[in-house]
Amino acid sequence: MAGSEEEKTVFDMEAASALVKELRDTCASGKTRSYEWRVTQLKCLVKLCDENEKEIADALRQDLSKPEFESIVYEIAMLKNSCRVALKELKHWIVPEKANTPLAVFPASAGILSEPLVLSLDPLVGAIAAGNAMVLKPSEIAPATSSLLAKLVMKYLDNSSIRVIEGSVAETSALLEQKWDKIFYTGNGRVARIVMTAAAKHLTPVLLELGGKSPVVIDAGINIQVATRRIIAGKWGCNNGQACISPDYIITTKDYASKLVDTLKIELERFYGKNPLESKGLSRIVNSNHFARLTKLLDEDKVSGKIVYGGERDKENLKIAPTILLDVPLDSLIMNEEIFGPLLPIILVNKIEESFDLINAGSKPLAAYLFTNNKKLKEHFVMSVSAGGIVINDTTVHLAVHTLPFGGVGESGMGAYHGKFSFDAFSHKKAVLYRGFAGDVAIRYPPYTPGKLRIMKALIVSGKRNIIRAVLGWGKV
Repeated sequence: MAGSEEEKTVFDMEAASALVKELRDTCASGKTRSYEWRVTQLKCLVKLCDENEKEIADALRQDLSKPEFESIVYEIAMLKNSCRVALKELKHWIVPEKANTPLAVFPASAGILSEPLVLSLDPLVGAIAAGNAMVLKPSEIAPATSSLLAKLVMKYLDNSSIRVIEGSVAETSALLEQKWDKIFYTGNGRVARIVMTAAAKHLTPVLLELGGKSPVVIDAGINIQVATRRIIAGKWGCNNGQACISPDYIITTKDYASKLVDTLKIELERFYGKNPLESKGLSRIVNSNHFARLTKLLDEDKVSGKIVYGGERDKENLKIAPTILLDVPLDSLIMNEEIFGPLLPIILVNKIEESFDLINAGSKPLAAYLFTNNKKLKEHFVMSVSAGGIVINDTTVHLAVHTLPFGGVGESGMGAYHGKFSFDAFSHKKAVLYRGFAGDVAIRYPPYTPGKLRIMKALIVSGKRNIIRAVLGWGKV
């Protein structure tokens, strides 16, 4: 075997250090700061999507059994829209802002991104628009997509400024040991803590887009068919519940629960058939570890008898049918971790207003959803529930609105991106003040006198009238 196969290049600490130096040298040359470079890279990203739509959808199908519709609409089309927005607005974004003190926007010199699928390229749009050199580290749990991203980025984008590093723990650790100007990570809280610990050594700022238990509160007196369809689309229509903003659990009143469950059953069968394990419209579970984790949640004694719909599993093909659980105990495993899968517990309350305290008693979610026609309830929900984002009478759609910031709060993340917010996330607003040599006054210099103090106080904290009074020595300023 010796010499018969080309040895695989090892990406270790030394390689990571050399990569960072190369990127910093590129950035220092000013190449990435030009408007022309940014536009060219964004157009190349659009071209990457246009020319490889089938390959991207195939990779996602291979990794997740993801339906082509979801891949094209929720991954590729949304990425292209982000590029379109950036191309349209970039000239406005890069103009220095006028303020009392002029501000100039300068890019950072390097960045690292980590996200599992093609949507990982959405933060890349903001990083390019802001004029950065960067590294993208795709998730190893989706190997086909990771490999395709590496190949396409190398083919379509400027590799002196934009690189992809594949691998697992060793490669990620080597990257995290380096000094970056910004780290963007999306995933779970456990890894986020590792990222933050590594970043703290260099005082590197981080943007964390995590997840959490995103609740859906359902009031009575709504269009229940429309509501359940939108919940299904946000839960099982987004990678079979394996999305950071998927509805995690429902809260409704005891009186309304039976109607809700009946409608969910009807609509789920309409969408995915009588045997959803055979449906082509549902993704599979990402890997065997997550399948085992979800199985453990379902098999807990407190929960196993609460299943009112679904629960079927196919271990060999890593599939779990859409599953509804009614009146789940709050101290069960399924209610104490992010589900990130096709299981949907329903929590019962006597009055819908009780749901607000229930939500706020837990960790702050990435998203919170409310279905109601009650105006006061909407206002109360928005004002009292702390979440990364809130949607009234729908689920997950705020992700597609580029004028809204997307990000978490507390344990669901920090920082925000999308549209202009992505540009801002990868920019540094540098305060710049220009002065001439005229108008230099003696009152700011020693020796200090009561008269100088009176005038300086007036200049700093008072209005024009008091400044005049101070200069003339009239009364106390």
